Amino acid sequence: MNESSNGKLTPISARRLEFAIIGLGVLALLLIFQPFSMSLFTIGCILVVLAGLINNLLPLAQPGVPKRSVVKVAVIVAMIFCLALLIAIFAAYLYGAFFLNPPNPNTVLGKAQINATPWYLHGFTWTIAVIACMLAGLVALLGRAGNGHEERANDASH
Repeated sequence: MNESSNGKLTPISARRLEFAIIGLGVLALLLIFQPFSMSLFTIGCILVVLAGLINNLLPLAQPGVPKRSVVKVAVIVAMIFCLALLIAIFAAYLYGAFFLNPPNPNTVLGKAQINATPWYLHGFTWTIAVIACMLAGLVALLGRAGNGHEERANDASH
């Protein structure tokens, strides 16, 4: 019986997924603690966050787990990351609004702060919001497609 044809992880693919997840974390740590380049350190910091999020897939790196489940969990983790990023941006704005002194319009820095684009008009913020919405739609589609597949499997077994 060919396990790869039924959409489930084979023992080899499960082990590869597990090694890739762990390997990403090890690579991130190596990049952080290398003494040669600040650029590599920056990449390592980004990879640590990514590896921490991808670590949520580790329990699914088991033979027989449907590949669709792994993809669905990965999409959910990415969506949660985007939403947490948007909440963090909004929280930083609220912190500045309530706890920092307003910009002084008589200084160069104050004029720059007053004329700066608001956080909610930045392309980065909207890009993250659009990605989060697209991922939410993808989760809904994967859930709907998965339910239909399970119903067909149940109908075939009866």
